[in-house]
Amino acid sequence: MNQTGVRWTSEQVLALAPDDASRRAGNKLGTAGPWSDTGCDASGAVWGLCKGSGSRPYRTVVDTTGPACNCSCPSRKFPCKHALGLLLLWSTDGATVAERAEGAEPPEWAGEWIGTRRKRQTDRAESAAAKTADPEAARRRAERRAARITSGAAELEQRLTDLLRGGLASAEQSGYGLWEETAARMVDAQAPGLAGRVRELGAIPGSGPGWPVRLLEESALLHLLNTAWLGRERLPEPLAATVRTRVGLPAPAGCPPVRDHWLVLAQYDTSDGKLVTRRIRLHGRDSGRPALLLSFGAAGRAPELALPVGVAIDAEIVPHPGAGQLRADWGERFGDPVAMEEPPPGGSVAAAIDAYGAALSADPWLDACPVTLRDVIPVPGVGGGWQLADADGGSALPVAPVALGHPGLWKLAALSGGGPVTVFGECGHRGFRPLTAWSAEIPGTVPLT
Repeated sequence: MNQTGVRWTSEQVLALAPDDASRRAGNKLGTAGPWSDTGCDASGAVWGLCKGSGSRPYRTVVDTTGPACNCSCPSRKFPCKHALGLLLLWSTDGATVAERAEGAEPPEWAGEWIGTRRKRQTDRAESAAAKTADPEAARRRAERRAARITSGAAELEQRLTDLLRGGLASAEQSGYGLWEETAARMVDAQAPGLAGRVRELGAIPGSGPGWPVRLLEESALLHLLNTAWLGRERLPEPLAATVRTRVGLPAPAGCPPVRDHWLVLAQYDTSDGKLVTRRIRLHGRDSGRPALLLSFGAAGRAPELALPVGVAIDAEIVPHPGAGQLRADWGERFGDPVAMEEPPPGGSVAAAIDAYGAALSADPWLDACPVTLRDVIPVPGVGGGWQLADADGGSALPVAPVALGHPGLWKLAALSGGGPVTVFGECGHRGFRPLTAWSAEIPGTVPLT
């Protein structure tokens, strides 16, 4: 159990579920019936044995300080239904999942995983410190990689020049193969950011009506990024740091830590088939500062970092450098998650558009920025789609294509019921992606992802 002894609510537990099916399955296992040998301790560990269809029960253990979990079941979801069920039982039934007395050890199988996990965390910290111990070696590695990226950027510039000379129609005729080959060259040049943008270009010719305009826009942004990289020595340092991040260079968090009560506003995963990226949006309750945590999972493994949506956590984040960059690393936590008292401050549709414009001035390659819309109503858009309209009849924002057809959009419409709601999401050139909502009529935070 966490240091202050405060257990999570059921809503906070279910916010960690990767999908609706996991929520339903976790709810079924959130009772004492299938569980035995359960317990928790002051370090944040929760464990239990869950009876399954086989002769041996599933061994489930959760580290709530991550949170992270391990289960002997074959599921690849994180958390699995057994971890969700155990956390639900822990959150609601202190008698069944009782805290062990100080000094009492958990079962060997649970203690072994907890010990291994925390040793791994310590080893990672020591390894990171060792890498920075030899600044000269680090400088030489950085120079070699920068030279490879420069070579790749020059080759990409030639590819874009050939595209414009041959006409945009040639992109549809050449197919995706040439773009994938170019992306592979950017990977070889150790510029994964450029590779990702090249792959996006390759997908545009097959994206439907209006693709030539989108292809030209994205090609121009990619050209701007290449040009910025090749002339990075002449850029102001905050913008140069942004360029380094955009081409794919790691940007270690080197800024002073920021302690606040961080509101966990949204969490969602995206996948490119090889890597799962988890994005967690935060808002500083006292500082008003937004932050973005990224976590990655490869080879079929889910990202490790997960925070329950709808809570406030007294903790530190360590921001990354760069103009307009919101990315940060999760730092030390000083308290347990508590229910968010109210949504972050928000504004009108016009204010959201202004915020995105201001963010673009610091980072021209920004797809979207986090904003909160107050008193908006989801309504069908003209000519199809949906939009979020100011309740006072001011302006409206189209819902981004990525959210259309997603169950979260219907959840938002049901929550609104034709009345005004507060919605947090990402505002960008493709529209607004709703991620979380609040209603004056229904208490609590409603995740839409």
